[in-house]
Amino acid sequence: MPRLIGVDIPNDKRTVIALTYLYGVGNTTAAKICEDLNLDPNRRAKELSDDELSSIAVYMEANCVVEGLLRRTNTQAINRLREIACYRGLRHRRGLPVRGQRTRTNARGRKGPKKTVAGKKSVKSMK
Repeated sequence: MPRLIGVDIPNDKRTVIALTYLYGVGNTTAAKICEDLNLDPNRRAKELSDDELSSIAVYMEANCVVEGLLRRTNTQAINRLREIACYRGLRHRRGLPVRGQRTRTNARGRKGPKKTVAGKKSVKSMK
């Protein structure tokens, strides 16, 4: 498996797809990297030479914020919001949706599985 910036990229995928396995590299960025370095995006990752892999790594270090640095930057930004106790920081702290989504229904991805409230009676059983 070829290794780029500390991440193993899959052998049998096309180069443009294999580059998206790096955190911070999407389809557009991967296509731009292939275009700027004159790499064939349809070649398989295992067919890349060591020189091509090193040129990709050098290009990405110079032009893209990826992997550890990007993760650290995102974490620091969220921690800053939490510390200043702004609305978004409070939502992060409570584990609720941050970007204005409704929470009365849905939001299960952010809130986690339902927590049953003990002692809550239904309307039918109260009659």
